[in-house]
Amino acid sequence: MAYQLWYWTGIPGRGEFVRIALEAGGIGYVDCAREQGDAALVKDMSKRRPEPFAPPYLVTGNLVIAQTANILDWLGRKHGLAPKDEAGRRACAQYQLTIADMVAEAHDAHHPVASGLYYEDQKKEAKRRAEDFRTNRMPKFLDYFARALGKADWLVGDRWTYADMSLFVLVDGLRFAFPKRMKTIEADHPALHAHLKRVAHLPELSDYLASDRRLPYGEGIFRHYPELDAD
Repeated sequence: MAYQLWYWTGIPGRGEFVRIALEAGGIGYVDCAREQGDAALVKDMSKRRPEPFAPPYLVTGNLVIAQTANILDWLGRKHGLAPKDEAGRRACAQYQLTIADMVAEAHDAHHPVASGLYYEDQKKEAKRRAEDFRTNRMPKFLDYFARALGKADWLVGDRWTYADMSLFVLVDGLRFAFPKRMKTIEADHPALHAHLKRVAHLPELSDYLASDRRLPYGEGIFRHYPELDAD
């Protein structure tokens, strides 16, 4: 039976981290809100127990799993998307939680005051926040992941894991949002560029990456505002 994946329609957002892992793993799922709409998502979420705070969440039978890192940790154990040993699984979870930290900061670069306000209502604050994100936070996080990769192909072990899929989405999304800054950072960290290409060329992902199931960036977390980007 296919999993039910619930996430907002029209944006890749945090749901993309779950979606790409499911796709790479060849795991059957239904992208429920894309078929039924956001109103159906809100209605479904309210009846689940425990009730998710927000999407994404995954449903299988009576089991409801919310929070991106929590979902991926469960899928990693259930479907072999993480190493079998406990040390390897904890390493994947550690990388995933660190990615989640950077995702939150990437979002706040363009919405530093309130998520409920339009970008145009906080442009002054966003410009200041984005400058710090570009100058200090992006190098710090991406240096860390480059060190984690070192000369290896993958973050943990000798094959890809869900953490590699998430790192791909993170780097790809940052390339869209901050193309000038990422070009500078990646010049110093060829391991990040090589990793992105390695994931992009996985046979398991070829159909998904070429399909309309993969939503484009531009809304949600990764948004490109030229005035927020610089070398």
